[in-house]
Amino acid sequence: MRYRQWNELCPGEGERRLREGGIPPLCAKVLAARGMTDPEEARRFLYEEEPLHDPLLMRDMDKAAQRLRRAIEAGETVAVYGDYDVDGITAASLLTLFLRREGCRVLPYIPNRLEEGYGLNRGAVERLRDQGARVIVTVDCGITAVEETRYAESLGLEVVITDHHECKDTLPGALAVVDPHRSDCPYPFKHLAGVGVALKLCMAVAGPERTHEVLDTYADLAALGTVADVMMLADENRTIVRRGLSALSDTKLPGLRALLREAGAEKGISSTSLGYILAPRINAAGRMGCSQVALELLLTQDPVRAEELSHELCRLNRERQELEHEIFSQCDNLVNELSADQRDALVLAGDSWHQGVVGIVASRLSEKYAAPTFMICLQDGKGKGSCRSYGGINLFHLLEGCADLLESYGGHELAAGFTILEENLEEFRTRVNSLAQTLRGENPPDASLTVDCTLADAALLTQGEVDSLSLLEPYGVGNPKPVFRLGRCALAGLTQVGGGKHLKLRLDVGGGAMDAIFFSATARELEVANADRVDVCFYPVVNEYRGWKTVQLQLCDIRPAQTRAQAEEELFRRLMAGEDLTAEEARSLLPTRQEFANLWRYLHSHGKDGYIEDTAQRLARSVARTCGLREVFMRTQVCLAVFHDRGLIRMEQTADHLRIHVLEREGKVDLEQAALMVRLHHMAAGDQ
Repeated sequence: MRYRQWNELCPGEGERRLREGGIPPLCAKVLAARGMTDPEEARRFLYEEEPLHDPLLMRDMDKAAQRLRRAIEAGETVAVYGDYDVDGITAASLLTLFLRREGCRVLPYIPNRLEEGYGLNRGAVERLRDQGARVIVTVDCGITAVEETRYAESLGLEVVITDHHECKDTLPGALAVVDPHRSDCPYPFKHLAGVGVALKLCMAVAGPERTHEVLDTYADLAALGTVADVMMLADENRTIVRRGLSALSDTKLPGLRALLREAGAEKGISSTSLGYILAPRINAAGRMGCSQVALELLLTQDPVRAEELSHELCRLNRERQELEHEIFSQCDNLVNELSADQRDALVLAGDSWHQGVVGIVASRLSEKYAAPTFMICLQDGKGKGSCRSYGGINLFHLLEGCADLLESYGGHELAAGFTILEENLEEFRTRVNSLAQTLRGENPPDASLTVDCTLADAALLTQGEVDSLSLLEPYGVGNPKPVFRLGRCALAGLTQVGGGKHLKLRLDVGGGAMDAIFFSATARELEVANADRVDVCFYPVVNEYRGWKTVQLQLCDIRPAQTRAQAEEELFRRLMAGEDLTAEEARSLLPTRQEFANLWRYLHSHGKDGYIEDTAQRLARSVARTCGLREVFMRTQVCLAVFHDRGLIRMEQTADHLRIHVLEREGKVDLEQAALMVRLHHMAAGDQ
């Protein structure tokens, strides 16, 4: 098992309404499980674009747009200063391409991660001034660059800040500071990536009549940066990414075309392609101190040069993967040395780690250990840190609470960076763990997997139904990939593939066979073997091999199948906890009139002085045997709960023991009016 717990949502009766409204069955299950039960709302979500907001609603956007229009008209040189991650590189490329198309001379600049660090720096400002820049526009950085902005203006440069990171109390004194997170910014959507803010700036410069022209031209870059920076894919981000996915299949940028070919991602471009295939290769350039390679790739108009640069990016990515694996192994050992009170937030430090790789290692560690993770590279008594969140804990708030221990910090709730003196490291570890523990409260997040729903069998997993799931795209924060569950599958085959890195499985599901793949896993790690009975959680895809298409299950987790008794106990527990059940599950729990009568006769005939003491399982078996019927443990439990509710018995229950007092009551009692029966009938009608 990868996850300690599977948290299952439930479509409920909303699924029936969606299917009757024309929503494909698998999509209906997912949307209903996530609370969308109105067919009209579902159709808008699946088939229509969210409207874009007016960029001028963003504070200072009017000033930024006016200054760039003046620069274009006057023939001034504008420096576009980005960050070295995918969001920053795509934002710098997008704004550079737009301004050049408008006739402006542009100096795009991405700092070297290893030599210059994050954000504006004095040396870069001086070099850009010497190259003739009159205006510096930051993208995906700058919101904390108070001193650097002041220095640039002392050199005669005007600065326009565009960013999307959290703001501190003091903003830079720039000509314009555009950031939807400003406390005084009325912009209605706060979750744009840095490239999204850059796109909005281009729209503001172009004017409202050219809004869709700008979106159509640069949606590919905007989508890539938005997905890579793990932004919430709701509101206008959903429109930006959907439009970008469509544009990428016929992108006009030679660099993106070459990278798609080199990565083998030309067919079936999805948000997964962006996040797991393109983004890591572009990110690798910045992580390895070669961000100019990625920037040139996205800006070049030469197809031959684009091929050369795409080869180089893929080489850098392979080098990055090797470094990442080595550092992750070291950190695994360091985590084992931490005490229990140091595991609410993992603070790890090393003096030989590659600064460009620690962020992605922090992300993997946070998932593995279900805790926010802080990775610090030490050198000459100072540390540069990268951190990643887990369980909804806001990293920026954690860093704010440790501000007196830090030299600098910046970022947002999910990812951030900071610098710290080595002498403050232990105090930082103590305090950040205390703050994380407070934010977690009494219910710390566990390594859990959210499952949209359980499928009774594999009948819905046809190619057509699986293809229909693409209507839910793009996937990301706020709209994760749907996860389904199948129970009691037999393992009919296990093979390690991909040089032993991945596990291919053959599953016997209700008499039919299905192929499955579990990436980055081995049978030994998962503790599975041929002929095992297992429950699996997965995302279904249509896999094409040599022109042959089949449905394949991409597994998220696997665990030993529950016994029938365990499954029944779990279902009854969910019912009594007030959770929603599927219509099929609810119908399986509904007792018949005969079952009520059989149990009532048994209680009357076998009680001593009106009392019966037994376990729930033995009682169910005894009733079934007396009546010559098959034992139905779940419905016996429901009958007892209904009798108790209607005042026919008084029942006391411990973990494995029942004490039942049969009460005398005159007149007829309508068992169907018990609250539990009303609920069950309501849920049982859900998909009829």
